[in-house]
Amino acid sequence: MRSRRPIAPSCLRWLLWLACVLAAPVWAGPWVDAAGRPTAAAQQATALLTNAASEGLRPQDYAADTLARAVQAASQGPALDAARATLLGNALQAALQAYLADLHTGRIHPQAVQAGFRPDRLPAFDPGSFLQTALAAPALGPALRAAAPGVPQYALLRTALAQYRTLAHHPAWDAPLPPLPAGRKLEPGQAWPGLARLAQRLAALGDLPASTPAPATYDAALQDAVRAFQQRHALAADGVLGRTTLAQLEVTPEQRAQQIMLTMERLRWTPLQQAMRVVEVNVPEFVLRAYELRAGQHTPVLQMNVIVGNSVRKTHTPLFDEDMRSIEFNPYWNVPPSIAQEETVAHLRRNPAYFTQQGLELVDAQGQAHTALNDADLEAVLQGQMRLRQRPGPRNALGDIKFVLPNSHSIYLHHTPSTGLFARERRDFSHGCIRVQDPVALAHFVLQDDPAWTPERIRQAMGRGQPHTVRLPQPVPVVIAYSTAVVKDGRVHFFADLYGQDRLLTKALERESSARQAKLQAR
Repeated sequence: MRSRRPIAPSCLRWLLWLACVLAAPVWAGPWVDAAGRPTAAAQQATALLTNAASEGLRPQDYAADTLARAVQAASQGPALDAARATLLGNALQAALQAYLADLHTGRIHPQAVQAGFRPDRLPAFDPGSFLQTALAAPALGPALRAAAPGVPQYALLRTALAQYRTLAHHPAWDAPLPPLPAGRKLEPGQAWPGLARLAQRLAALGDLPASTPAPATYDAALQDAVRAFQQRHALAADGVLGRTTLAQLEVTPEQRAQQIMLTMERLRWTPLQQAMRVVEVNVPEFVLRAYELRAGQHTPVLQMNVIVGNSVRKTHTPLFDEDMRSIEFNPYWNVPPSIAQEETVAHLRRNPAYFTQQGLELVDAQGQAHTALNDADLEAVLQGQMRLRQRPGPRNALGDIKFVLPNSHSIYLHHTPSTGLFARERRDFSHGCIRVQDPVALAHFVLQDDPAWTPERIRQAMGRGQPHTVRLPQPVPVVIAYSTAVVKDGRVHFFADLYGQDRLLTKALERESSARQAKLQAR
């Protein structure tokens, strides 16, 4: 006669904690059958929780191993009595609801990482109701995975995450690449001890065909592969292997997988799927995309380079979402007090002619404009009693058009007279606002509900030199996002952690996971 094998005490403590502390309903039916054995749904549930890393989540946050052992013991050992069946059912129910909530809306609140996205802008989600509906589906696993964000980028990143995790123990990263030649860069036709390992890494990453023979020198095939790698890592695609490119080649697949996971987390709480049209600015990529809802998915219809807040001067562009409500043609620029007091006043004291050259004027407390300037006026600006304003014109910092999205950060999108900066690889030059490369295309996109606003009419309005405000027929959501991993044309591209947001989010997720583990161990 077989001996009874009870569930381990540690498992029981955890199961009891989930049942009592999380107050899950007593509902063993879907998870344990009348004979006291775990159902197929229970087996699928533990497999899904154990594989949570494929979604960029942590299986230990749901005690996946403990649950899997409990289900296995109940399947192979003595049948569960009613009390233990209820305990196991409640534990599975609670763990799956936690998993679904994390998968759909993220593990942390965005404001914990300085992101001003508002939860009320996201569709309501009830993990309990979602789970009940999924249990009625032919297969539980696919039904539960449907809770993941529906934006196409998420599914592409999930595939990329799996690809980079398969490279975690690839021999190409067993040792670092050797130092570059004395000239600090690898020249075409030059020999280098690291060529074989370089080719191995580039082939593993998909930038070099796997069938390429081992090179004796830095040949054309390797240079093309380095260009492909540089293009995917926001570097100048010149094929030159210098210190910057070498540093990116030394980033391990595990670190890249972490970047992908962080981007997947952000997609869970970034509101991208509510409106017929959405404008998104990805800060680390220095790119704006406009989306239209087609066949239930947001499809990109417009893309352009942008300039964002400077990382060195700490004039970061904040992360938030707000509705664009109007466009101002030939706007005034109200110089922010911080810029006026920290920069402009000092400039005017060194060069008073700058006031006239830049088309500046003073505005008093009554809103009256003054075009004369003296030391008392500058002191009034420093004291906040007067403000500086730049009139419309060719030197206006906002250019000839401004896209208004009322927000507490005083951030907006606008054109600029300094158009040459859009060609730079790195484009963090602003005081926080976002400069757009193609304002006509963006204006046409947000004004398309009014067919009278053709591109030609938009250009005419921009060229008149007179301030004019146009309210949008329908507000257009604008999302200022932060993704350092983006899949484009079937390849994953990586961008620098411009503002340290990846580090911030990593620490927040680690704290959250540690807190969950501490609660578990305390029981």
